[in-house]
Amino acid sequence: MPELIWDGKYQDGKRAAPVRIELPFQTVETVNESAQDRQRSLELFASGRDAEWRNRLIWGDKKYILPSLLPEFAGKVDLIYIDPPFDTGANFSFTATIPNHPDSPDDETPTFTKEPSILEQKAYRDTWGVSTEDRQRGVTHADRYIKWFYETVVFLHELLAEDGSLYVHCDWRMEAYIRNVLEELFSRDNFMNTLIWQRDSAAKGAKKHARQWSREGDSIIFFGKSQKTKFTTIYKQELTETQLREYIYEEPDGRKFKKVTLGDYSEESIQSFRKQNLIYRTNSGREYKKYYLDEAEFAVGSIWTDIVNLSKGQHEQLGYPTQKPEALLERIVNASSKEGDLVADFFCGSGTTLAVAEKLGRRWIGCDLSRFAIHTTRKRLLDIPKVRPFAIQNLGKYERQAWQGAEFPNPEDQRAREAAYRNFILDLYRASPITGRTWLHGTKNGRFVHVGAVDAPVTLADVKAVAAETWKAAGSEAGSGKAAADILGWEFAFELNETARDVTAQARVDIVFRKIPREVLEKKAIEQGDIRFFELAALKATLKQKKREATLELADFVVPPDDVPEDVRTAIKHWSQWIDYWAVDWDYKGDTFHNQWQSYRTRKDPRIETKCSHTYDAPGSYIVVAKVIDILGNDTTKTIAIEVR
Repeated sequence: MPELIWDGKYQDGKRAAPVRIELPFQTVETVNESAQDRQRSLELFASGRDAEWRNRLIWGDKKYILPSLLPEFAGKVDLIYIDPPFDTGANFSFTATIPNHPDSPDDETPTFTKEPSILEQKAYRDTWGVSTEDRQRGVTHADRYIKWFYETVVFLHELLAEDGSLYVHCDWRMEAYIRNVLEELFSRDNFMNTLIWQRDSAAKGAKKHARQWSREGDSIIFFGKSQKTKFTTIYKQELTETQLREYIYEEPDGRKFKKVTLGDYSEESIQSFRKQNLIYRTNSGREYKKYYLDEAEFAVGSIWTDIVNLSKGQHEQLGYPTQKPEALLERIVNASSKEGDLVADFFCGSGTTLAVAEKLGRRWIGCDLSRFAIHTTRKRLLDIPKVRPFAIQNLGKYERQAWQGAEFPNPEDQRAREAAYRNFILDLYRASPITGRTWLHGTKNGRFVHVGAVDAPVTLADVKAVAAETWKAAGSEAGSGKAAADILGWEFAFELNETARDVTAQARVDIVFRKIPREVLEKKAIEQGDIRFFELAALKATLKQKKREATLELADFVVPPDDVPEDVRTAIKHWSQWIDYWAVDWDYKGDTFHNQWQSYRTRKDPRIETKCSHTYDAPGSYIVVAKVIDILGNDTTKTIAIEVR
């Protein structure tokens, strides 16, 4: 059988295996979990027993997430649907909307396009990027994509149960390559079908003198893990015009039917039809079975023309560029899983698969590299009545070496590679490098500087380590006697927030968090010196207490302007317009943020509350944490201690 060959498929005559690093997941938020459920989970964990199942929304790169899922889920996933990125650089961009001013609800709402983050740009380059050297060797975009797709599907195959199914949504550009890769991994015998979804009408936007057939359909390639693949036939009652024309007969009460020959029915069945008045006799005396229009249903085939693509203004539409209609996923989930089964989507985007799985009573796992996708999905799930509790997770800082190896290649000396990267950032920050420290890499204006890894978010553990070393180094010549440090990071983990600020304040260390801007990758911006490191957003809130009732009110929210165009910044008339979502954990225990109350904007109701209250059941010392997600998908939190008497 012919074999599909791509650049990098073989090394030294052997099949090259994908990177397989198993890393521990970190739960950074539990959403919609009651206090009782939270206590029960803590008790189960303390007793060494498995905690109850929690659906999981994971932020990070599939390259590391998929192998990290294998220890727990190999052979246990019943259905995987993926809609992987096609050959477009816009897969990680999104349109952000500035909500109306609270006092001017009829104002026009400006929008702007948020460009991909550094992590997202790197993921895109890994998938599609072709260097000059590659081109000289004849390597194409298709080579890069096929290699990336193959390395992804290797893990999907391992995750699937023996009776599990994989659906891959694709367009005309990569369908042939994807089908070949899947046949190689799953075997041709386990190819089930290619479904054609007519997402658009050919008449829409058709050119009078087009040079080819219009492209109004997508393909969904369906493979089973084995010949045991489970499948439930889906029926529909919507008939085509041709099918409707068959119902030409009519009962006295107007009920329409068509006639069906009796040749395939037993004599016993025919007698039963007579008793039910289901036999139609023609003038010539021939008998047929009546088949009523209002009872008609047909098995859904492989060409789907009855599911309409999302359009602007629909209630489902979230403004996400690759969003698919829920009806499409409902059909797939119902056909290839049953209630309680585990459904996964590793390019979850706006969360359509997860929302459908939740509504249909399936367990689910979803992940995405985009922070904004995770936030969009979180809000979408919260909008489902009685949504089950779910956890938001990431992998932490474990991708550092792989990332730095690509950006600063020096495979023979890991320390030299890391030093080259840090010095590059320190130079842009106009700081002086120092040596002999573990967490402190430079100084600027009497403050120490820590450079976060490019491959992973800065975490609370990082901040604690920087604070401890800064305190010890205070009084040295480099630090000029001041216990102060700037922490620079490309990305900041969900849990990095005001909690970190409180920790450093208790340690008597002045810490400032600054974001490394994406412009550092642009040579022209570097040459022009147009690189600025902005502080993270700052949140102010007040907590008032009356006996056992606590009232938390947001007072101010300051967002750094680096990601927002000037015309959009001027459209902000009130600080609350920056806020897209906020939630409160009224009893933070230092384990993970538990969402116990939330307010968020939707297309139907774009307003947001800025005040909430909670009544404590018992006196004691409590920690209140408020988490705010801004219109860019970034999170900021505020921690306040309270004594309830």
